[in-house]
Amino acid sequence: MFVNINGARLNVEVLGEEGAPVLIAHHGGGGIGSLAEPKATFGPLSDLFRVVVFDARGCGLSEGVPPYSHAQWAADVDALREWAGAESVVIAGGSYGGFIAMEYAIAYPDRVRAMILRDTSPDRTNLEIAHENARKQTRVELDWENYDRYWSGDIRDDDDLKARWAELIPLYDHEYDPVKAAARVEAGIYRHEAHNWCFQHNAPIYDVKPQLPSVTCPTLVTVGRYDWVTPVSSSETIASLIPNSRLVVFEKSGHSPQIEEAELFQQAMRDFFAEALPDLGTAAR
Repeated sequence: MFVNINGARLNVEVLGEEGAPVLIAHHGGGGIGSLAEPKATFGPLSDLFRVVVFDARGCGLSEGVPPYSHAQWAADVDALREWAGAESVVIAGGSYGGFIAMEYAIAYPDRVRAMILRDTSPDRTNLEIAHENARKQTRVELDWENYDRYWSGDIRDDDDLKARWAELIPLYDHEYDPVKAAARVEAGIYRHEAHNWCFQHNAPIYDVKPQLPSVTCPTLVTVGRYDWVTPVSSSETIASLIPNSRLVVFEKSGHSPQIEEAELFQQAMRDFFAEALPDLGTAAR
């Protein structure tokens, strides 16, 4: 369905029963992400929650109405919370969606019951580590001009974004399957305007480390051991700064443990909720 949120029509899906606690999940990949990723990850929790997934403005099938700033995307999350009729929510996000989840928890602390983060970073220093990791890897030969254009937000059009993503996607999984990677590229929806905004405007000023100690909600921080772009050290920093947090490292995963170790990932979330939100009852396990 399409819902008018803060002046933009957003593509929204809801899973689970009305009246259940609400979980809002933000997809990763500003400009290349869509609700398909959080739907696959958090949809199985619809026995516990009313799971709300959506394409952020300028992403997926949602309307492209700038700005595509972190503040605007966080405000859109809060408007979705209000639309869902919830006083407070569980906020979740992977990769770039983790940036927005943290920004939301900082800006709207009274609205967050708990938070789940997956393979994300508290600032832009992960891009420096990613560059070093990309230089060292031997899986694929990279075009460094294209690499730099991608991460600086100098993408010409949607086709250019798709082609650049196809060059980078081999780095993301611990065990690379070129057939599956190519299928993921073809299944994507590419919106270069939002992507460019992320790396021209958002990334240069992104740093939530000073605010993270003020986040009081229970937080699950997850990461794949072999994540090249938001490495374990980034999640360790997050977990060290959020007082009520738990770090789980998935030992056989790259950037997507929710796919590469799906069963363990689902169990880690349920174990977390059983402790953090005991009012959910035994179904959490």
